[in-house]
Formats: sequence, C-alpha cells, structure tokens
Amino acid sequence: MNISINSVGFKADQKLEEFIERKVTKIGSLYDGVIGSEVTLKIDAKERPDNKIAEIRLLVPGEDLFVKKQTDSFEESADSACGALKKQLVKHKDRMRGK
Repeated sequence: MNISINSVGFKADQKLEEFIERKVTKIGSLYDGVIGSEVTLKIDAKERPDNKIAEIRLLVPGEDLFVKKQTDSFEESADSACGALKKQLVKHKDRMRGK
C-alpha cells in the first residue's frame, strides 16, 4: 500500500511520519482492497491548544474513506483518525460482501 504524508506549513519529523505509517499500514492490512492512503497534517491558524489536524483518505475500490480529526498533538489526531477510519473500513467491507 502506498502511503503519502503531506505536512502543510511545517516539516514533519521522521518519528512522526513513521508513527503515522505504522498506524495506517495496520489499518490497510485489515482489507486487501486498499489501494493507498493520503495523510495531510496541518496546524489550524487559531491560537488554541487543540490546533493540530490530521486528515486521512484511504483509497479503496468504489469509494474513498475520509476522516479529519483535530486535537492538541499530531500523534493523538492521527491515532483518533485511524480509529474512526478502522470503523469506516469495517462498514465498507461489510457493504462489499453484501453485493
């Protein structure tokens, strides 16, 4: 599975990228139909503690699954997004089996 990580307005360090790759790869292993994923990390312009945003798009046949989470750290945002994405992927798999 191809994982593309983009950071907007800052340079993500290697540790953060590896953390996200591990999380997304784990989700991708749940379903053989996953083509790839696009991860976007950005900082909300508002001066708030929870201004770290992680957006993950999982590319699967039929539709793309998308999640956006905002917390006070990129790791927490990515972890939360991956949890939500896992639920979406399970629902998608069930729909595909029903067809």
